[in-house]
Amino acid sequence: MRMVRDFIVKSFSVSVLFAAIASTNAAADGLVISNWDGYMAADALHNFKETTGIESEMVNHATNEEIMGKLIASKGKGYDVVFVSSPFAEVLHQLGLAAEIDHSKIPNLANLYPEANKLPHDPGNTFSVPYTWGTTGLCYREDLVSQTPDSWNDLLKPSAELDGKITMLSTDRWLLAAGFLANGYSVNETDSKKLEQVKDDLIEAKKHLLAYDDTTFYAKLVSGEASLVHAWDGWCNYGIAESTDIKYVVPKEGTDLWVDTMVVMKSSKNIDAAYTFINYLLDAKNHSWAVENILYKVPNKAAMEIVDPSYAIQYPNLAMSPSELTSYEELRDVGKSQRAYSRAVSEIKASQ
Repeated sequence: MRMVRDFIVKSFSVSVLFAAIASTNAAADGLVISNWDGYMAADALHNFKETTGIESEMVNHATNEEIMGKLIASKGKGYDVVFVSSPFAEVLHQLGLAAEIDHSKIPNLANLYPEANKLPHDPGNTFSVPYTWGTTGLCYREDLVSQTPDSWNDLLKPSAELDGKITMLSTDRWLLAAGFLANGYSVNETDSKKLEQVKDDLIEAKKHLLAYDDTTFYAKLVSGEASLVHAWDGWCNYGIAESTDIKYVVPKEGTDLWVDTMVVMKSSKNIDAAYTFINYLLDAKNHSWAVENILYKVPNKAAMEIVDPSYAIQYPNLAMSPSELTSYEELRDVGKSQRAYSRAVSEIKASQ
């Protein structure tokens, strides 16, 4: 998953101030796409033009928060297709900024697994199209642990050998999800008493951490600075690529299902071109690029079937079936509770 997915209508002050500039810079002509850097092939837009004749421009965003601030402030103007995680897609839909998906204009939707058409945030893919999906779990150095970690409590209540050798994700949804799951709660929990309990658990857990780390945790495993890290499955694969001692496991209490999506903006002046672009990415060969290059699973059956089987051998979590993935609870928009989430995480990080 691309990093930092912990929002839902929080502070957009900086984005609001510069929204007009951002929209102007996003180009007046041609298709404008906003995506995380490196999340599709570097030559994708060139090849898209060669195939379809449609001009397009890429505008990268670093986080969901960044692009959401711009979209909300500008009411979506200046963008045609945006890549956001599923809770943010929900918000765009609720705010009336996401266009209704015309399935007749995206025939390659037929390449998706049946499970990808039944995602809780958008059953039937009416306002979003899934691009990648995966889980969050434990990434560890097999040669540096005496027992295989298998529980979220291996992070929250570590053994002596792991004390000071652990990193956790710091973004709101994933940090809290570890605590929720350790207690048997929903990853979308909104009960204030349960949130307070989990906050206290995570404040105590902080005393045993090496660091909070959302970007270099796999490198800490490779170097041996860390023995166990809280990780998105695709990012753990980056460590596995460098060391066969690195393994990934979904804890016994379960995990979240994260989904990154493509959303067409209702304000788009190029909606048909936007559909053509999404259809292009859903071509089996084009979509398989994400598996082979960023080591993420894609919800595209045709694409997964043409990936060299050696990838699933080297990176076992790529072989996770759609039925297993969708057995986990998908991250959803938690509405007004996001403010409580953000406040709790701020208190956790500030604790001594």
